[in-house]
Amino acid sequence: MSVLDRLGQKFLFTFDPETAHGLSIAALKCGLPVARRPVRDDRLTVSVCGIDFPNPLGMAAGYDKNADVPDALLGLGFGFAEVGTITPLPQAGNPKPRIFRLTSDEAVINRLGFNNEGHEAAEKRLAARKGRAGIVGVNIGANKDSTDRVSDYERGIVRFAPHASYLTVNISSPNTPGLRNMQAREQLGELLSRVIAARSAVSVKPPIFLKIAPDLVEPELKDIAAEVTEKQIDGIIVSNTTISRPLLRSAGVAREAGGLSGKPLFERSTIVLAKMRKLLGPDRAIVGVGGVDSAETALEKIRAGADLVQLYTGMIYAGPSLPGRILSGMIRFVEKERLKSVRDLRDSRLDFWASKQL
Repeated sequence: MSVLDRLGQKFLFTFDPETAHGLSIAALKCGLPVARRPVRDDRLTVSVCGIDFPNPLGMAAGYDKNADVPDALLGLGFGFAEVGTITPLPQAGNPKPRIFRLTSDEAVINRLGFNNEGHEAAEKRLAARKGRAGIVGVNIGANKDSTDRVSDYERGIVRFAPHASYLTVNISSPNTPGLRNMQAREQLGELLSRVIAARSAVSVKPPIFLKIAPDLVEPELKDIAAEVTEKQIDGIIVSNTTISRPLLRSAGVAREAGGLSGKPLFERSTIVLAKMRKLLGPDRAIVGVGGVDSAETALEKIRAGADLVQLYTGMIYAGPSLPGRILSGMIRFVEKERLKSVRDLRDSRLDFWASKQL
């Protein structure tokens, strides 16, 4: 971590986590974070779902909920940025406090509950960036009090298809009651059928990814893989936050309800990733998320079967220069190993991770 990153972290950690998050968004809007120029190297380029990513590292959904700063995030070095989760109607989310730092574990628990300004506000911002370079995905969700959650996803597809490099259907947040039930096979089959039909009805047809939870067991993973294959969903994002509580140093805070992210999520999310790669085969796109905080952890996700990798919590603890440091580390690795592409690593430790028990 650079001196500036340390100073920035020390300053932000004097505030509660949600205030600190708002300040970081404001800083990006003003162009304040100082980070090295984005690293470009042809050996890091990855083609996924017909999209040429300049590098495989992305900012995960949950940070830029309202599409305020996707271009500023790309300017930090990310190969792509995913905004959202965005619901049709604005909603305040769950009562505060609802974000908790587990500093000793380099982790966060959140129970935000899809707080966002809704489709209309985000669409205006995304439409305003039309013509700009950069890969920006849009993560869509359902309102907490919706009477037809599948319809909320259909509306998201139609609304954001013209503005999104890809769309993510998020049914795996633990902070909207009943949402994760949509991962069950019957409900999932209906959702995916209607989502694909909604995309077929619009002129621009971006790839669709499904974001799943890390708390699924193997029969559930098999059902999801079967539905994703049958409905020809373009890819899977593995994974969202976990409701499990592995051994944590921050014992008191660990009792807070919500989804756990950060370093403790790495192992389970990587096991689920590898098992999904085995189930889906070599051609379906997979994005690996959970516990990525270094070049080593990002590369390990790729070895376990990921085409692309995302992070969020890691940057809370490592600062805005983290993307550049990860990319530089990746380049050093491919040089050392004399690889033509970072993609050559994919699946090289698939069997190791897929054989682990959940």
